[in-house]
Amino acid sequence: MTGVKAVHAAPRVDAVLLDGKTGLSKHSLGGKAEGIERMLALGLPVPPAFVLSTGVYQRFRAESSRLPDDIWRRVRDLVHALERKTGRTFGGGARPLLVSVRSGAAMSMPGMMDTILNVGMTADVHQAFTEQSGDSGYAADVRRRFAEQFERTLGRSVPADPWEQLRQAIEGVFTSWTSPRAVAYRRDRGIADDAGTAVTVQAMVFGNVDYNSGSGVLFTRNPLTGGAEVYGEWIAGGQGEDVVSGRANAQPLSELAAQLPGTHRELMAAATRLERAGGDVQDIEFTVESGRLWLLQTRTAKRSPEAATRHAVAMVREGLIDRHQALDRIHADQVEALLRPRVDPQALTSARVVSRGKPASPGIGIGAVALDSSEVDDRRDRGQEVVLARVTTEPDDVPAMSSVHAVVTERGGATSHAAVVSREIAVPCVVGCGTGTVTRLAGRVVTVDGFSGVIYDGALPIVEAATAADSDLSALTEWARAESDAPAGADLLNMLRRRSSRRSFD
Repeated sequence: MTGVKAVHAAPRVDAVLLDGKTGLSKHSLGGKAEGIERMLALGLPVPPAFVLSTGVYQRFRAESSRLPDDIWRRVRDLVHALERKTGRTFGGGARPLLVSVRSGAAMSMPGMMDTILNVGMTADVHQAFTEQSGDSGYAADVRRRFAEQFERTLGRSVPADPWEQLRQAIEGVFTSWTSPRAVAYRRDRGIADDAGTAVTVQAMVFGNVDYNSGSGVLFTRNPLTGGAEVYGEWIAGGQGEDVVSGRANAQPLSELAAQLPGTHRELMAAATRLERAGGDVQDIEFTVESGRLWLLQTRTAKRSPEAATRHAVAMVREGLIDRHQALDRIHADQVEALLRPRVDPQALTSARVVSRGKPASPGIGIGAVALDSSEVDDRRDRGQEVVLARVTTEPDDVPAMSSVHAVVTERGGATSHAAVVSREIAVPCVVGCGTGTVTRLAGRVVTVDGFSGVIYDGALPIVEAATAADSDLSALTEWARAESDAPAGADLLNMLRRRSSRRSFD
């Protein structure tokens, strides 16, 4: 061994309380916990939480999808740490503690893995919630939400023991990494299957406790148009799942400002700090409990191609990023999407409108309306162009969403699952079209205008987009030419493709 220098591996971190000072990487913590760490480091209001690292997932998988005993003992210790921080008791007591159990891969996979809220709810906790709040309806609502989500997600009845609830919830979230929808999502985006997910366990705060409570999602800039304005939605008296799932129609953040102006100002200030600290547009999930703001999650926002280009150029001009970073954020396929055609304005004078909703992802999609994934496959097998229409989309719909020309939903808003996924995959989308839309459109050929939120009968003629004068594309082209010493006539698309190839090679 003489002359050989000993190399000591860094200690493995399996589970840790989040305090803004862990110093651990996103690869280990997962995206959700890493975002919580960033918020805590800024001193923002975040419910106490701990994380089971991606390393725990590797052990979980190696031990036949069973949480190792030493990890479970550590989980119990960390729950007791949450109890001390909140002054509540998990699974009982006069002030019970409930927790959320959420996935958190290093690469964001919105809606692809499972989340279980309100874990720890029992008959005794139900009674304590009723006595504490003086509202039996609120306590019953929390218990109902938990039972429905637990049984729907894990496919089994709720255990009476709160600790067994927690163990099964953690194991279920880990298992969702290998669900068909998650596997398909990673395959389509080139994400490694062996990376695994972390699991974050966080003290619950309640948006459904009283009139001055609610939940929402906020983007620090408009993810649809690229505008500089804050963009988001809020549901008074709701939990976060109500907003993200699209099962309830959310209200604009102006409603929060009108109802709770002080809370709204605090939220706007936090959003500004998070964007500046992160150097990019943030997607923030929040809850208001009896007028008190809590931030649950922050991550880099998914956005439309239009928004990606506008945000990148604007942030350079604001001094938040440099030109090299701006070019790193733009991909050739996004520029291609910007060249998508629009409906011929002359055709609009006689076009028949069959539905209207909220524009959620820009572009024009034309096709026959299918109502589920199997019908999408059937129509595509017959050579048809297809539009998917659903009451709301679910994570299992993502493979179908990736293969259609447009997506339409009856419910949900611009921060719902359908909207976020459609923007990411650059599929035109209109949401919140109202009850009866799916039945009314079934089987007919429609033109979906994701720019305006209007759906037209039949296949309307389209014209090429006029983007030559677009100032943001012009700026990006100029920067790319300067960076690569390309000639004056060099094409932005080709420069971005070469740039991407060099990065992949490096």
